[in-house]
Amino acid sequence: MNVRLRGSRILLTGATGGLGSGMARALRAHGAELILTGRRVEALERLAAETGATSIAADLSVPADVTRLLDEAGPVDILINNAALSSVGPVVDFSEEEIARTVDVNLLTPILLTRAVTPQLVGRGRGHIVLIGSLSGRTASKGSALYNSTKFGLRGFALAHRQDLHGTGVGVSIVEPTFVSEAGMYADSGVALPKGVRTVSPDDVTRAVIRSIEKNVDEIVVAPIEQRIQASLALVAPSVDARLQRAFGVSEVFGAYPGVTKR
Repeated sequence: MNVRLRGSRILLTGATGGLGSGMARALRAHGAELILTGRRVEALERLAAETGATSIAADLSVPADVTRLLDEAGPVDILINNAALSSVGPVVDFSEEEIARTVDVNLLTPILLTRAVTPQLVGRGRGHIVLIGSLSGRTASKGSALYNSTKFGLRGFALAHRQDLHGTGVGVSIVEPTFVSEAGMYADSGVALPKGVRTVSPDDVTRAVIRSIEKNVDEIVVAPIEQRIQASLALVAPSVDARLQRAFGVSEVFGAYPGVTKR
């Protein structure tokens, strides 16, 4: 079931964000043929020119754009669902429109894109789907109820869809990074982490994505060992995890993010 990147046709969403652009460059270096999509047209076109990719500008919160993206992209071998909204803060501070947009971009659209490409991949008996989740899909934190809900949902969808496709030759993976330095939502926010809380690099995330495809790994948590342990604890003892977050000041980090941003 292992999928080779060289020669594979890959649709990458969220390509204009820091994580997306790094992934695009690495995938191109591995010989992939890229279809890049994002909302920022100029940045998307620059990246496409640099990587020799096809660019399709689209706002994934707009259903018509999602339909057009699929039509223009055509057949693919690999889908990487990377686009997301940070959407942190108390849920009462969000408008109905902001809530709907977050759920659309973070959860509904990845599901719809996955549903759209699955029949063609199964028909060929090979391919791979990657969903970029977050450590916030395993552990809940103060000030991130909306973001947590979409990432918890994405994890459940990815792991269940993988079971649905068992034996078809098509793999499904979810890659879940913690705070990422240099690029991405955390880096863009400028928020300071509590002392001792470590980050990972964009290259760490990209390597995990490539490994998930080439080795058909179901779930990869991209985080220092102590955060991986904490996230595993959160799945079985959320109240204990919540107390630890408060004790170490981690619970205050998400409340300092600048609201809703998009990659």
